[in-house]
Parts: sequence; C-alpha cells; structure tokens
Amino acid sequence: MPEVSLPTQQFVDIKEVRNGVVYLKQGGMRKILIVSGVNFDLKSEAEQTAILSMFQNFINTIDFPVQFFIHSRKVNIETYLERMRERLEKEENELLKIQIAEYIEFIRSFVEQNAIINKTFFAIVPYDGATTTAAGGMDNILSMFNKPQSADVQKQQSEHAAIEQLDLRVTEISNGIEQIGLRATPLSDEEIIELFYNLYNPQLQEKKGLEITKKQ
Repeated sequence: MPEVSLPTQQFVDIKEVRNGVVYLKQGGMRKILIVSGVNFDLKSEAEQTAILSMFQNFINTIDFPVQFFIHSRKVNIETYLERMRERLEKEENELLKIQIAEYIEFIRSFVEQNAIINKTFFAIVPYDGATTTAAGGMDNILSMFNKPQSADVQKQQSEHAAIEQLDLRVTEISNGIEQIGLRATPLSDEEIIELFYNLYNPQLQEKKGLEITKKQ
C-alpha cells in the first residue's frame, strides 16, 4: 500500500494567530506570556522558601488551567557575528582589524564546539468558553424579544466576549507572576509565529532570540 503524504498543517491544532491571540481549530483561544527567570540556586534558603510559598499561593488562587513550560534552544549568534563583521569592514586601524577578526573566529569556533543553550520560560493562558457559548439557554429566550442578528454579528460578539475573558485571565496570571518578583509579557503575533517555528523545528537553531519587553 503506497504511503500518503499529508500536509504538515493537518497535524497542527492552530487555526490562526491574530492580535496576540492563538486561535485553535476546535474553537479555543490561547495567549502566550514570556516570563523572566530567576537564579533560584543563588538565593538564600529563606529567599527560596519565600519564593516557593508565593508561587504556591499564586497557584492556589487560579481557578482555570494554566500551562508553564521551558523552551531550551541553541543560541543563534549569526546576527551578533554579522554585526562584528560590519564593524570589521568599517575599522581603519589595522591592529584593531586583526583583533576583531580573531575575536570573530574565536566566538564562532567556541560556539561550534560548546553549544550555548538559552532557556526561555512561558505561561500559556487558555480560554475555551467560546466553544460552549453557542446560542442557547438564556440567549435563546432573549433572542425572542430582540431583533434577529446576522450570524457574522453574533460571531463577532461571541469572539469579543471570549477575548475579554481571556484578557482577564492574562491580567490575573501577570499580576500573580509579578508578585513573585518576575515579569510576564504577552507575545506579539510575530513572536508567537517565531516561537512555534522554533518548536516545530527542534533540529534547527532559533531564528532569533525572544526578549522580554522592558518596562518603561
């Protein structure tokens, strides 16, 4: 029996990414927060206990599922090396040019022999209520007294309400994470696409690094 080649998209649960929201094929929504890290081992025993206690309290206050995961990735230094090559071309001092060239070669060979792994922390905030808020129950009763709305209008209103609920959950998670002393920032569309590109291409280096937006 011949093998049938199926499109990769068939095995991906994501329908689209829009306005920082991941829309799933089943109808659910997700927002992804990138979370800053903390060197737990360098903390004192009292500080470690306090962090664990705050995290436990934070988890106990959540009444909806949240996923935390760590993404380990080999660091892509090509962008950095490219900037150094540009600096090399502009340098007029011959001695400095030699030193920059040696530095570039050292960094390149060092990374080839010693992979530098970058760990990034994420929190996935879900909302699946959109799949269970179809017209029914009280909505059906109210619709008897209201002017009928088009399917598109009802869909937009349902999606808007779902996004509002998702944003409330994001705010709750962000506040809880910040109480522990960390920062949590929602990813943009470009960053979400980049993240999934890296996740679905584990054999490759990352396209570029994801950075937490600095607070003003």
